[in-house]
Amino acid sequence: MGVRIAIVDREKCNKGKCGYLCQKACPGVRMGDETVTVDAEGFPIISENLCSGCGICVRKCPVNAIKIINLPHEAGKLIFQYGVNAFRLYNLPLPKKGAVVGLIGANGIGKSTALEILSGRIKPNLGDYKKEAKWEDIIGKFKGQELQNYFESLRGKGVKVSYKPQMVDRLPDVFKETVSKFLKRNDKRKKFDEAVDAVDLRECLNRKIENLSGGELQRMAICAAYLKDADVYYFDEPSSYLDIKQRLKVARNLEKLAKDKAVVVVEHDLAVLDYLSEYVHVFYGVSGAYGVVSKLKGVRNGINEYLAGYLKEENVRFRETEISFSAGSVERKGGDVLFEYGAMEKGYAGFSLKGLPGDVRKGEVIGAIGPNAIGKSTFVKLLAGVEQPDKGGVEHRLRIAYKPQYIKSDFKGTVGEMIDATDNLNRDVFEREIKVKLSIPELMEKNVKNLSGGELQRVAIAICISQEADLYLLDEPSAFLDVEQRLIFANVLGKVMEGSERSAFVVDHDIILIDSISDRLVVFQGRGGVEGVANAPEGKREGMNRFLKDVDVTLRRDKDSLRPRVNKPNSVMDREQKQAGEYYYYK
Repeated sequence: MGVRIAIVDREKCNKGKCGYLCQKACPGVRMGDETVTVDAEGFPIISENLCSGCGICVRKCPVNAIKIINLPHEAGKLIFQYGVNAFRLYNLPLPKKGAVVGLIGANGIGKSTALEILSGRIKPNLGDYKKEAKWEDIIGKFKGQELQNYFESLRGKGVKVSYKPQMVDRLPDVFKETVSKFLKRNDKRKKFDEAVDAVDLRECLNRKIENLSGGELQRMAICAAYLKDADVYYFDEPSSYLDIKQRLKVARNLEKLAKDKAVVVVEHDLAVLDYLSEYVHVFYGVSGAYGVVSKLKGVRNGINEYLAGYLKEENVRFRETEISFSAGSVERKGGDVLFEYGAMEKGYAGFSLKGLPGDVRKGEVIGAIGPNAIGKSTFVKLLAGVEQPDKGGVEHRLRIAYKPQYIKSDFKGTVGEMIDATDNLNRDVFEREIKVKLSIPELMEKNVKNLSGGELQRVAIAICISQEADLYLLDEPSAFLDVEQRLIFANVLGKVMEGSERSAFVVDHDIILIDSISDRLVVFQGRGGVEGVANAPEGKREGMNRFLKDVDVTLRRDKDSLRPRVNKPNSVMDREQKQAGEYYYYK
């Protein structure tokens, strides 16, 4: 039997200012049925039982607030629904003792909801959002399955859980103490020194939480979750704000934790997820509408099936196109030199940056990679003219489009209004190359202040690369984006730059994104927070070898999907590549 899902996005809905076109246009309402009604708050309510699935209300809604999804059959066990015409989750992932289980899927597809349910923060309502489900019904839903025992233990508090939330930037609003005090209060396993050194937090211990950077907050949150005495550990997006070296160090410690515990991780950095996990669950569905959790899969096959958009065991195709990688990381050769810059220096209290001279060529994308606090954002600001160097300089009269690392959401109005208010916007490029690919239409009627981190990032990227400019500077565009959005961005930027007189400079920590997007690399070296050196742009193989050697990591390609994979330390391939001095795709 088919299932119909009706979604009304209450952030977009204008509560009758349109005259309730959805209700007026509904054939069911015209026939006298209560297919579309209005609740006490003024929002339209669509009856999924009475709805015929004609889609007229979807087309008539002036703010694109309605989705009607017709499923050929029930997607699985309905675990949780947030409310009437709201997101619902089918199935649940399964923690596995002695292993790290990774969760992969698009934003808004239910990964964080699943973690909150498994950690006991949300009680499953089994789809009946009007009342709280009884534990007997919840446990009965999973009778004969491993999750039955899990929920029995969760009800009786027999399973101890540790949970690292996604939004670590909210921690300073709740905790007003020092890092040391916060961590010692959570240290139930008596591993304080080991955990602090594992995430390089020693220098932050005496600082107030409110004074920490995003990366420091993330490492503190990971450390606190690690210190708790639990049976199952949940980490929601642990790599956000961290550089590649920090990400892999955290991954190694979570692998160590999983030797005698169960660890579940939500992660959008594909290289880290692959390196860290033994198994994965794929989440699929429609973002903001419903999510389905796949069966447990081996990490390599699970990631490859996600990239292919087809789950073999379930016989489900959830994406029309495959996410693909090229075999050779072929570099687009830039054209004539767009501009040259000389040696430059910039100093702050306790930190200095030196930039070696280089050039930027027309039609190329230069990737910038290196540790945190090494001067990458400062270098971009110098190129953009946002800051001035103490010595040397960047002399050009180029038009600059700049997306900073930290994006403000203080625009008063909708996304559509902000785009209309943007100077120098190339409407043709925006409509043809960017708008649909970055899923901007679904955001046009949303207020900017209400956007999530990923939504705000997509809008900022779209505005930046749609401008009439000679040089596009993007600082950490992958932040808050899911795997698919990151690779779509790489493709879109490449298309905009290819064969043009323009160039782009991209700073990021996602090694797969940098590999996908870059023609040449600027590798930053030095000591984080003390001194940094921006090397001259160099070929991708030379730059990647320089960077990967610094972080002591080797890369290989998956034989089927061709995606980059990080070799396990001291594996046969790792040893062979290091001996040959080829850290980057030896063969």
